[in-house]
Amino acid sequence: MSKNKKKRKLKQKLTDKYRLVILNEDTFQERFSLKLSRLNVFVFSGVFSILLIVLTTLLIAFTGIREYIPGYSSTALKRKATRLTYEADSLKNRLAIIESYTKALKPVLTGEIEPEKIDSITTEMQTIVVDETKLQATKQDSLFREKIDNKDLFPLYEGGENRIKNVFFSPLTGTISQPFDLNEKHYAIDIVAQTGTPVKAVADGTVILAEWTAETGYVITIQHSNEFISVYKHNGTLLKEQGDVVKSGEAIASVGSTGELTTGPHLHFELWNNGFPVNPTNYIDFQ
Repeated sequence: MSKNKKKRKLKQKLTDKYRLVILNEDTFQERFSLKLSRLNVFVFSGVFSILLIVLTTLLIAFTGIREYIPGYSSTALKRKATRLTYEADSLKNRLAIIESYTKALKPVLTGEIEPEKIDSITTEMQTIVVDETKLQATKQDSLFREKIDNKDLFPLYEGGENRIKNVFFSPLTGTISQPFDLNEKHYAIDIVAQTGTPVKAVADGTVILAEWTAETGYVITIQHSNEFISVYKHNGTLLKEQGDVVKSGEAIASVGSTGELTTGPHLHFELWNNGFPVNPTNYIDFQ
């Protein structure tokens, strides 16, 4: 019985109603009143605490405030580090080319190849006699040459003129997961690659857009000659800014999976000409 009484008293204490009244100190006029119970206060306090924790977590995770927390590095620092990594890789390749050139030139500079040896090779080439009778064309050769000369060796087809004027570089080496499809309004090709893989400019041009969007993440757009525009979406980081002049094959971003519409690390690549989308595989060899 005593246990039941204690439970009833505890329940009664939690559910007993109290009135919170706010009065005017001078006139004692009631300004505001609210009915409360201990249970309501506990529930309200718990819900408020949970919402406060969730909002604080979201604020830190999706804003620049997280950069002030120990252990997080700034976005600008990551971008600079990635850019320096690509520049170091380019310098390494240039150094290898210079070393190869120096190695090939070293025997001449050190005298390992004697001038007499070079002269002997030149003399031997001059003594070779060519049988000119074998160079004369036969009747079959003449007929075949005439047939080839009458053909159009470089036929132009729709879009061929632009392809001759513009030579495009593959932006990325990877697997095409979704091709260009006008019927599905997919005006691009999706190329799957590992996160952090360099994304390169397909041709010389000027960056006209480099920003973040909610749907496609980090996006960079480049204007090329002959009214061509290339678009690169869902990048992990951007290495160029609006107004920068880029060269063909130069790293402009890295593969990522940013934006709401992404399905994993890949590059969403679009190619436009005169305001209309074109199939990139007609202009670029992605293999």
